[in-house]
Amino acid sequence: MKIKTFVALIISILILIAVQPAFAWLVYVKPEFRGKVIDAETKQAIEGVVVVVLYEKWEFGGPGGGNTLPMDAKETLTDKEGEFYFPAYKTMIGPLSRVSDVSFIIFKPGYMSVTRIDGIEIPEENYFTVEKDMVGKAGEIKYVDRWERWFSYKGPLGIVEMKKGERDPVMPPDYRSSKLPLLFKALNEDRRNRGYKGELK
Repeated sequence: MKIKTFVALIISILILIAVQPAFAWLVYVKPEFRGKVIDAETKQAIEGVVVVVLYEKWEFGGPGGGNTLPMDAKETLTDKEGEFYFPAYKTMIGPLSRVSDVSFIIFKPGYMSVTRIDGIEIPEENYFTVEKDMVGKAGEIKYVDRWERWFSYKGPLGIVEMKKGERDPVMPPDYRSSKLPLLFKALNEDRRNRGYKGELK
């Protein structure tokens, strides 16, 4: 490679990084997530609920803008206390990417799926960023969005109320049973309970 070409390449990369300070270049980090799932009527903890966290990134796509793309997905089951936990997540991303939102799928056969917590104006990511000893206790979460608007939530932290009934979760198109076996097992159990034939794979 000629020296002029090499220098031009280095300068281009430096300019790209300088003019896009919002990009979390190379590193994608999300905190620990905790919560507790309870029955909306009885207020009792629900064991065995599938909780999925979907990690996403925003990637520059040229003159037309960019796109939100899947990064990874993790799943777990609630314990006897109805609680779930995801450890902090960290991985590498490219120079034209930045950290984007996280979303959740909460599902158990016999209950309506939850993908949005009713009555809060803050992202679920913030709602579930709770210290272990604060799950279910009253607290306050403050949030500032990209337009510098302030939102806050006051109330029990990390609580998800599930109502009995039928409402399927919105399935992420990029993941199948090999990546989310707990979720697909629960979905297929629900389908059998409702008299549907065939299994989701």
